[in-house]
Order: sequence, then structure tokens, then C-alpha cells
Amino acid sequence: MDGKPNILSLFPGEIGVSPDYRQKQIFAWLGKKGARSFGEMTDLPKALRAELAERYALESPRELTRLVSADGTQKILWELADGERIETALMRYRHGVSVCLSTQAGCRQGCAFCASGGNGLSRSLSAGEMLAQALYCGEEISRAVLMGTGEPLDNFNETVRFLKLISHPDGRNLGLRHISLSTCGDVPGILKLAELGLPVTLSVSLHAPDDETRGRLMPINRRYPISELMDACGKYFAKTARRISYEYVIIEGLNDSPGHARRLALLLRGRPAHVNVIPYNPVPGKPFRRPGADAVRRFARELEGLSATVRRTLGADIDGACGQLRSASRAGREPPP
Repeated sequence: MDGKPNILSLFPGEIGVSPDYRQKQIFAWLGKKGARSFGEMTDLPKALRAELAERYALESPRELTRLVSADGTQKILWELADGERIETALMRYRHGVSVCLSTQAGCRQGCAFCASGGNGLSRSLSAGEMLAQALYCGEEISRAVLMGTGEPLDNFNETVRFLKLISHPDGRNLGLRHISLSTCGDVPGILKLAELGLPVTLSVSLHAPDDETRGRLMPINRRYPISELMDACGKYFAKTARRISYEYVIIEGLNDSPGHARRLALLLRGRPAHVNVIPYNPVPGKPFRRPGADAVRRFARELEGLSATVRRTLGADIDGACGQLRSASRAGREPPP
């Protein structure tokens, strides 16, 4: 927006106004009250509001569509200031509402089963563009998961800035322990994040217990095989004392056998780990199938001794389930208004 800094990406001390208490006031208007314009900040002097509008952009994304699933899940298609489009999902649980945020427009990782990387990476999002998804989604959220489009650790600096912005006590003040960050296995990013000691939950997309199977599904495994990934996860726990979640999308005939489950149990045994078994959610054009309920239950039983759950599928009827985001907005079949 005319080259102006996006004020949503700034901490109070970076907002160049005086006296200092005005910085916190402005920051609270954004993070606590979700202001979409400087004109809404009615307890600021009119001249200051005009100054802010002159110096900063308040990049509120435009909501294009909002689809609502039969299970209550919502999927929002946003248009950003430069015309790029991203998606956000809202999921209702007994404990509250979780928002699933995108960190990039598209994705460069190329995981074989996922819709998000089908058109590659357009660009990474700013911290303010990530924050805007949470602020303007229309719900009071209790959790945030960085599991939408993109690889958060491929956008490391802006992702970390977002984490600090959304948890800032003068702003949205969402506790970091209520935030999960998903990675496909970016080992250098995991190690960098570990050094920061932020108490977020790391969710690792594993999807196979051996390099041969994982390499077929996830190109990143060719750079960082499972042994290196597990070593990085061990270091992450040592630095943060946070148990790691391992995501396992179960695909018929590929990684769903009892043997796969036993090898997964052996790989994770003795580690502070939780396994989320995720029945595959179909994506148009992908040659994979969802296993039957009996096969999923059999797989989960073989994980005896591990903390494990079978994830409930939410939002599949609106392409809002795990692995389906971006499949509608980028595949030539945009959701109807």
C-alpha cells in the first residue's frame, strides 16, 4: 500500500509517535479491539489519526468468501493488499475456537498429498498479514495453529515476529502455549526456533517411519532424512521442555499397514511425543485414497505405548480439512460467494 509500513507488523516501540503511552494505546486498538482503520481509534486526537494514516498502512485483508461446513468449520478466502489470496480455517471444539493460519501464499515444499503447494510459492506473508487473519476472522479465538498454507519455518523471521506480536500482553495476548507451529521437517528452522526457547507446540509432519516412504511423500526428506529430523526434535525438547506432536496422514496402501505403525512406534518410543493420526482428506487430482475406518483403528492400536489420537475430520465438505487448503482458491474453482 504505497510503500507504507504495515502497522500490524509493528511492536509498540516501533510506532513512531509520542508521547510513549500513545504507542501502547494504538497497539491495543489493533490487537485487543481489532480496529480496521485509524478512524476507529476515537480516543486519539484527530490530528494523530491523520498522521498515522499518512505514515502507515493498516492492511486489513478483504474477505471474499466464507464457507461454513456442516460441522461448523469455517473457511475464509482473503484478498491481500497486493491481490494475493490466502485461506484461513476456523474450527470449533469443546475448549473453544481454533484458527488455522497461513504463513505463505502457496508453498514451495511440494508434499505429494497436499493441495497447498500445487501452484508453488507466490510469496511469504508478513507478520501483520498473519496477525490480521486472527484479528479479523470474526471469532474470539482460544488457540492458533500455524498449519494453513505454507511452511512457517521457511518464513522464519516473520513467523517469529508474528508469535511475539500475537502473544504481546498489550495486544492480543494469546499465550504461546496455546499456539502450535507445524513444519514439514525444516531441520535448520527447528534448531533456530529451539534456541529462542519459545513455549509453542512444535508439530512435525512425519507421515512415514522410514526414509523410503517419507521421501516419496515429502521432498524435504531428501535433504533432512528422518535421523536428522529426530535429532533436531530431541534438541528442541531439550531447549523448550515442550512435548512434540507428530502428524501422520494415513494413506491407503502407502503408509497404513500394521508394519508401518510398529516401525513408527519404535521410532518414537522413549521420546516425549504425541501422534496425531490423520485419515487422508481427498484432494482433486491426487492419486491417493483414504483408508477405511477399520484400517485406521488397526493402525492406531499398533501404536500401543505411545500417546496417540485419531484426528476428527473437520471441514472436508468445504475443502477446509487438513491438506485441503488452497485447493479451491487456486485450482480454477473458487468458492461461490
